[in-house]
Amino acid sequence: MLAADPLVLGVPLKYVSLLVLTVQNSMLVLVMRYSRVTSDTPFYASTAVLMSELTKFTICLFITAKTSAAEHKRLSVRHICNDILGGDSWKILIPAGLYTIQNNLQYTAVTLLDAATFQVTYQLKILTTALCAVMMLGTRLSTQQWLSLVALTLGVILVQIPADRSNTAGSMLSATDQSQLLGLMSVFVACVLSGLAGVYFEKVLKGSRKSIWVRNAQLALFSIMPALFGVLIVDGPDIRQNGFFYGYTAWTWGAIACQAMGGLIVSVVV
Repeated sequence: MLAADPLVLGVPLKYVSLLVLTVQNSMLVLVMRYSRVTSDTPFYASTAVLMSELTKFTICLFITAKTSAAEHKRLSVRHICNDILGGDSWKILIPAGLYTIQNNLQYTAVTLLDAATFQVTYQLKILTTALCAVMMLGTRLSTQQWLSLVALTLGVILVQIPADRSNTAGSMLSATDQSQLLGLMSVFVACVLSGLAGVYFEKVLKGSRKSIWVRNAQLALFSIMPALFGVLIVDGPDIRQNGFFYGYTAWTWGAIACQAMGGLIVSVVV
């Protein structure tokens, strides 16, 4: 017999996680937006991404160590290292890099767009994930599902139609329009990367005997490297001058926590 799914208050853990993920996604947008606009000294987004990955890695490493200790009757650093770095761990390098770029683009987009526009536009990740699942996993979608994706896409397009259409087609874009265009491009690329990384990670998870927490530890560990590259290369000179935690507020830490929590919840849902 198949093992029964874990229950939380009588409800399967997967569905509880899905509900929590929905709330987390809504909170993330608002918290990220507030973290960028409530302070006169904006923090460096690359440092927030790195802190988020460090947080996820710490949590997953703790759970992995606890599980390993229970399995082997003692805490073995060698076993933990073999679990995280051995075998097919190299497969996680691809989604790790994609997720890191996506997380940085999220901060760029939420800085340039208002929360409502970002939230609606970012739902395109549902479309990109579905398309990636069809192409990479051979998933079959019903007619109703395809129609739902078309309706979602049309809804996102309608949101982007400006209310004031008085400007002529040949007029130059204002600074605000240029910022919004850059924000929308950032969201679109983030959606594509989210779909690719999510489906690839799902494929690795379902073809692996390693636990979710080991895979998450791998994902966070391998995400730290490109995130650190962003800190050193993109914001390195400014960080050396102003400090790593320059511009941090309670909202910044809230955004870091929400982003870290979201990454962990997604794997449970998958």
